[in-house]
Amino acid sequence: MTLIAIFIFPAALILTWIGIRFFHIWSLKKGVLDIPNERSSHDSPTPRGGGLVIVLVTLIFYGLISYLYPGTFSWGFLVGAVLIATVSWLDDRYSVSTVWRLMTHALAAVLLIADRGYWNEISLFGSTGAINLSIAGPILTFLWIVWLINSYNFMDGIDGIAGIQAVVAGFAWLGLGWLSGIPDVALFGGVILFSSLGFLLHNWPPARIFMGDVGSAFLGFTFASMPFIAARPDPLKPVAFLPLAAVVFVWFFLFDSIVTFMRRAFRRERVWIAHREHLYQRLVSSGLSHGFVSLLYGSMTIIISSSVLFAYAFSYRFDVTVIPIVFVVTTVFIFFCAKRDVLT
Repeated sequence: MTLIAIFIFPAALILTWIGIRFFHIWSLKKGVLDIPNERSSHDSPTPRGGGLVIVLVTLIFYGLISYLYPGTFSWGFLVGAVLIATVSWLDDRYSVSTVWRLMTHALAAVLLIADRGYWNEISLFGSTGAINLSIAGPILTFLWIVWLINSYNFMDGIDGIAGIQAVVAGFAWLGLGWLSGIPDVALFGGVILFSSLGFLLHNWPPARIFMGDVGSAFLGFTFASMPFIAARPDPLKPVAFLPLAAVVFVWFFLFDSIVTFMRRAFRRERVWIAHREHLYQRLVSSGLSHGFVSLLYGSMTIIISSSVLFAYAFSYRFDVTVIPIVFVVTTVFIFFCAKRDVLT
């Protein structure tokens, strides 16, 4: 695995970085620009859709990893990812209705479930017993996939935030795959990490290019798929803790999107309409910079994701290590948001 990683990781970084440079030139010539409006967090027209390069690089190396490790390929992930990337790219270019996008997201979720199954049970690694999900399993799995696709898309609203989340979550899956002895997951996590880093170098404030729906929706689907890609029938490689790990790795994207959705639904607003009411957007509106807010979300995610890797490496119980850390960090974040008056 080490020799493969030495080749694949730098290649993913360099190819994405160079690809974004060429895409930037092309998008300026073709006028593929994000024009500022009243909901925007930027002031000048900026090329968008650069996430297409992440899609291409990631899927190419996913195919290579699957070839090197027979029996690990997921057709449901690949087909679903292509469908989501396609409809999202069309939306970046021409605008696609919400209904068609959600139908595509739902189809991608169904394909992944048909190929890799769904969550039958959830456990806290190191604790006794597991929660049997029964009939709720496929429903929760479907909602998890569709929600994270859209959550990641909603959270891509300021410079750097979606890229830094992908870098951290990619690193977390790399670490978990390595600790679990699942090299294909470790390598794929590394590919996501370095391809996202290649993009982030262009997207860090002030951003020269935006990811677009094609990148954010694809990354949302990819991170939603990771616990199923990582699942193994081997009883020596427990999988019931994977749902918790997957949630923790993207927790603050989920937390922000859920809190914002509930707040807007309580106000009887049209929750499907674009807006600037997310916590991260309101933090920027309160006077904080894009870079500060993106680093804040990235730093919090590093802390809680590291707790998962630490607990797994030393066989500690999640319920006495990971969950308290997630609770404390989230509570501190809530108090910080309250101090900045962005919760109301």
